[in-house]
Amino acid sequence: MATRKAQAKKPAVKKSVVKRPAAKTKSSSQGTNGTDEVDAYMKRLEHPLKAEIEAVRAIILGANKKVAERVKWNAPSFYYKQDIAAFNPRAQDCVHVVFVFPKGTMPTDRFGFLEGDYVDRRMARFRDMADVRANKAGLVRLVKHWVRAMDEVQ
Repeated sequence: MATRKAQAKKPAVKKSVVKRPAAKTKSSSQGTNGTDEVDAYMKRLEHPLKAEIEAVRAIILGANKKVAERVKWNAPSFYYKQDIAAFNPRAQDCVHVVFVFPKGTMPTDRFGFLEGDYVDRRMARFRDMADVRANKAGLVRLVKHWVRAMDEVQ
């Protein structure tokens, strides 16, 4: 009986949480659909730092032509072969970006703005447009590092 409960709960959670978004993001990540999806999301977004979010978005996308975007985890996110980063729009006092690093790709350089000591991710928080501008070069270097690491890993 215990195994039946565990089996019944596990597939239900995976199907509703993991499989549906994965199917959606796969189709939206091809062509311009991902950007169209993020554009629509941004049009609806009400955030005190919306201009700063758009600036960070442009910096990340402009850092390397291999980087694409989509809406994932109910927020604009970026990927190349794997997930790179996603905005956390619930943070209202800053532009909060979560960068994920697959095993072996964690940068040793802190780039001047990365926070945290998690095994597989780092946080970036930009407080205003001056903060975004001050960290633009580091953000570009980070995205280039990420793409290079993915090309070496896979």
